[in-house]
Amino acid sequence: MQLINESDKAATLDSLQESVARLESEIGKVIVGQREVVRQIMISVAAGGHCLLRGVPGLAKTLLVKTLAEALSLRFNRIQFTPDLMPSDITGTEVIEEERTTGRREARFINGPIFANIVLADEINRAPPKTQAALLEAMQENQVTAGGVRYTLERPFFVLATENPIEQEGTYHLPEAQLDRFLFEIVIDYPAADEERRIIALTTANRKTDVRPVLDGAQLLRIQEVVRDVPAASNIVDFATRLVRASRPGTVDAAPYATEHVRWGAGPRAGQALILGAKASALLDGRFAVGFDDVRRVAYPVLRHRILPNFRAEAEGIGAEAIIGELLRSTPEDAASAPRDVK
Repeated sequence: MQLINESDKAATLDSLQESVARLESEIGKVIVGQREVVRQIMISVAAGGHCLLRGVPGLAKTLLVKTLAEALSLRFNRIQFTPDLMPSDITGTEVIEEERTTGRREARFINGPIFANIVLADEINRAPPKTQAALLEAMQENQVTAGGVRYTLERPFFVLATENPIEQEGTYHLPEAQLDRFLFEIVIDYPAADEERRIIALTTANRKTDVRPVLDGAQLLRIQEVVRDVPAASNIVDFATRLVRASRPGTVDAAPYATEHVRWGAGPRAGQALILGAKASALLDGRFAVGFDDVRRVAYPVLRHRILPNFRAEAEGIGAEAIIGELLRSTPEDAASAPRDVK
């Protein structure tokens, strides 16, 4: 979808906001509350990025992803990660078939569950790194390589992975290279008291809810194109760049707080994610221009899995959330007011 003039922009924004409202309404039929979580997932989907959902069991992470797939009319597959899961269980495998008439044998590739539009990697940290790495090529390149042959995945393609943060027995740490492929890490917290009451009442009654499709794959791909057409002024890009660079200890641009509490800062993908996420946030809010608040809004889901606190921070109970908050407070919007390096 190419935006040409102001009337096209207005029509696009109106149509998109209507679609977003309908989409949130359909998801709200099944998911009680969690509005900010739903919006963050929609921002990530509109930006064309993958999501890591972190939360304790029972917070409807799996149900949320499945409901989103139904409302988007996309092909959905769920992979339950376990310690014995093999890479071929995700990507697919080759089988030898013999033709009855000629006796000729041929290898045929059978698609794995990764061949879908939305793939739910449930409890991704339950599988060893070798199996987790089977997702890397698919997430970055939209393709799978098996037996030396590349198989292209149908777009749109999203991996939404869930991770249980409290049970560490029988789990494996996600490699930083894989974490960096997730546009957002979204934290799902406990529901409010009135929301939890509604959840208990609704899920213990004889009730069935039908989720109606709102958007299809082609429409979603057009939305992703529009997101990249949203302009981000140079001062917005500069702010996102300074924020990312401030997280890197041992560099001239590092914030003092990061030097004291960060072992490893965010890489260049974080800056890309900040701008893409900010563009999608502005568009879903009905604006065709990015503001500083859009960058701040997506800073936590973009940076929380890309900043590694050091031993001192962990000993003092300081996590990535506190570090991001301090970086946002100490990073100026105006480059002229940024502290200069004194040698």
